[in-house]
Amino acid sequence: MNITMLLPFIVLIGAMFLMTRSAKRKQQQAANMRNEMQPGSGVRTIGGMYATVKEVNEDTVLLDAGPGVELLFAKNAIGSVLSDDEYNRIVHGIEHDLKSDTDLVPDDASSLTETDDSADEAAAASDDKSVDLDKKDAPEEPADDTPAAEAKSDEEPKKSEGDSEAK
Repeated sequence: MNITMLLPFIVLIGAMFLMTRSAKRKQQQAANMRNEMQPGSGVRTIGGMYATVKEVNEDTVLLDAGPGVELLFAKNAIGSVLSDDEYNRIVHGIEHDLKSDTDLVPDDASSLTETDDSADEAAAASDDKSVDLDKKDAPEEPADDTPAAEAKSDEEPKKSEGDSEAK
């Protein structure tokens, strides 16, 4: 047998070794994370439920899911232990103050490139333009009040509150 026939098998065995080593490392990290859980930590279960750790036993974890709701889970059912900021953001909707960490980038990048003068000119130009919302297909009616329009309105009978045509 020559080496070229063995090369694909060697590569395959090497790939399998690397994949199992990577999976074993991930399992070890997950086990360490579960063992380092402490009461008061926020967690997410593998089912997607968020709760606070109340008590940690050898194989189980007692979780507080809300006022008066305590749930007993196996340690393997804990998907991840969350940081306090992340837990508060997800469960309570409390956002971390981002302004203290970094400067915010504005949503509109044009404010980064325009000067104040060009922004004022653009605003003035947009105010000058009027938008025509009339229908183009409708026949045009005279805009000024002509005597013919007044005579037409005088011919139409006017109704009062008490009058009705049906008797």
